[in-house]
Amino acid sequence: MSKPVAREPQRRNSRSNRARILATARRELGRNPDITLEELARASGVVRRTLFGHFPGRAALLEALAEEAVESLKGAVAAGARPSEPAGTALAHFVLSIWPVGDRYRLLLALARHDLGAERVAEILKPARDEVTAILERGRREGVFHTHLPPAVLSAGLESMTVALLEEVNAGRLEDDGTQVAVATLIAAGVPEKKACAVVDTAASEVRG
Repeated sequence: MSKPVAREPQRRNSRSNRARILATARRELGRNPDITLEELARASGVVRRTLFGHFPGRAALLEALAEEAVESLKGAVAAGARPSEPAGTALAHFVLSIWPVGDRYRLLLALARHDLGAERVAEILKPARDEVTAILERGRREGVFHTHLPPAVLSAGLESMTVALLEEVNAGRLEDDGTQVAVATLIAAGVPEKKACAVVDTAASEVRG
């Protein structure tokens, strides 16, 4: 009868170690995609054997990060979807919903060039990219977004800008809760600055509850 009780602290410790390793891997791989597993173990505060107990190799660790990103992005996309709202408001809500998991987005793009491959990353990011493209298409019909670029191309440009701004946050050169990036995104999509600020202010108030 005592064995399950004894094992529970071990399981909790194991889950804690795994979560810490994944959190450290997200941060460190975003900075240096070539970091070794030994370096990740040290940065996580665990011994090499502990890391390899959870992730037998680099591929296993990266796939775990990818699966974690899938769930995080799926939840963010669902939370940010506003199909019945005006396109400008919908885009603001989307950016504000994605921003808290932006580190996963940026990491996936970095890993696309080194480990996971562009096709795997494109598969993971497809729901988010499709949602933005759909919003931009709707915004063109509503007359609120640029028409000089195809929606999918403009979506790719906005994605690159968002990732670049996230890197500025991580470098300590920008402090933002997502509102500044949302305003910049709307402006880049063709919304006048004053209106973009008003739309984002309203959307941010709704997100905060």
